[in-house]
Amino acid sequence: MYTLTGLEMKNPTILAAGVLGTTGASLCRVAREGGAGAVVTKSIGPEPKYGHSNPSMVKLDCGFLNAMGLPNPSYAEFVQELEIAKKDSGVPVIASIFGGNPEEFAEVAQGLLPGQPDAFELNVSCPHAEGYGAAIGSNPCLVEAVTAAVKEVTDLPVWVKLTPNVADITAIGKAAEAGGADAVVAINTVKGMAIDIESGYPVLGNRSGGLSGAAVKPVAVKCVYDLYAALEIPVVGVGGVASWEDAVEMMMAGAAAVQVGSAVYDRTDVFSEISSGIEVFLQRKGYSDARDFVGLAHEAV
Repeated sequence: MYTLTGLEMKNPTILAAGVLGTTGASLCRVAREGGAGAVVTKSIGPEPKYGHSNPSMVKLDCGFLNAMGLPNPSYAEFVQELEIAKKDSGVPVIASIFGGNPEEFAEVAQGLLPGQPDAFELNVSCPHAEGYGAAIGSNPCLVEAVTAAVKEVTDLPVWVKLTPNVADITAIGKAAEAGGADAVVAINTVKGMAIDIESGYPVLGNRSGGLSGAAVKPVAVKCVYDLYAALEIPVVGVGGVASWEDAVEMMMAGAAAVQVGSAVYDRTDVFSEISSGIEVFLQRKGYSDARDFVGLAHEAV
């Protein structure tokens, strides 16, 4: 059993927000068939939102480029899906939430409490939704205020998902910690764009979006490494994790657990694959627990 901010997980792998998290049934599938230690929902906001026009997601040679625009049915309509996930997934269910200001974040958190989530993950990092996500997450004062506002309305663990699209991610992490965050999650997608050279048009309906997948893993590892050195609270690593080797690397940088997103599009059992690989690695290296090598890269100098 693996414990993180009070959540008990069967392994240190977590479904990342926005991937197969739009319904309770899909969250249960990832937990039961995929073997995830915990799952995070699609980001939920105060009002229904349709998101950006298609194409909203494209596959590139180096990963995925998406500009979904935070589509969601609102917290009032999502509570039932949360209840289903809680009842049938058998793993901790973390509600990803967003808002345009501290009051909206607090409103959404309160509105989802009847669904009994195990924790909240604050999305202050989406790079392609005007007025939301990174618009808040690039301002340390706002990040602290949003975190404090949610902590005011719940005793549940609050994780803050950070954007890499800032000059110093540790300053944002410290703001989250000052606001009372129980953990930070690093990273969300990296700003990106693709252009069709035959037509000259940008490929995405929103023109630009966020890059995920293998291409961003070195960026994520560096962000996790820096946050681990700067903060007292746990860091959850996410960005390009597709194998047990990727997960071990992220944990040696300082991640207490890893989230998996883009790799789920290839196979939903990637969580079982990663956790089994970590177990074999533990035995081969003589470690008693995965915690033995969390942050190891900080000592290997």
